[in-house]
Amino acid sequence: MQARKSLELTLAILKPHVVKSPFVLQKIRDLIIENNFKVVRTRRTVLTSEEAALFYFDHKDKFFYNRLLTFMCSGPSDIHILAAHDAIVQWRGLMGPTKTYQAQYIAPNSIRGMFGLSDTRNATHGSDSPEAVEREIAIFFEDFNIKQWYEREEIFYNLEKLQFDPVSFVHIVDKSSVVPNKK
Repeated sequence: MQARKSLELTLAILKPHVVKSPFVLQKIRDLIIENNFKVVRTRRTVLTSEEAALFYFDHKDKFFYNRLLTFMCSGPSDIHILAAHDAIVQWRGLMGPTKTYQAQYIAPNSIRGMFGLSDTRNATHGSDSPEAVEREIAIFFEDFNIKQWYEREEIFYNLEKLQFDPVSFVHIVDKSSVVPNKK
């Protein structure tokens, strides 16, 4: 019998220009579900300047930093914790190259190839490593405990014991599949 492979988490952000366009937002949501990602948590928020500065700290000394922060705080973003096998690599592949111009030529069917407007307005963000996942989730989902999720919920997501709420755009553990402990 083969051991069950654990799911991996990643953080995904759908940027303000995407959220402002219902058609584009729905298309990206459809792609997330069609590519077998499970939406563990979701949040729509206008990033505060403090959140944006903390999130993009690595880019502080780059020429585009102020433009990036201004854009990211300009309207609501949808922030998701996604789960899948190899979620980081899978989500980054679905997003396509960071630079929109490259994405349009190298990966025209990627999210950034289809919906990116510029390198700053490239439609999406995705964590690039397990360490980034931990740091980024902690910024936007302070009450989410990754270790507890793996201990208590991951098996339900992995075995697809879930119900999908398309209005809230989140998967919920199917409580009817939980067998009570007998003492």
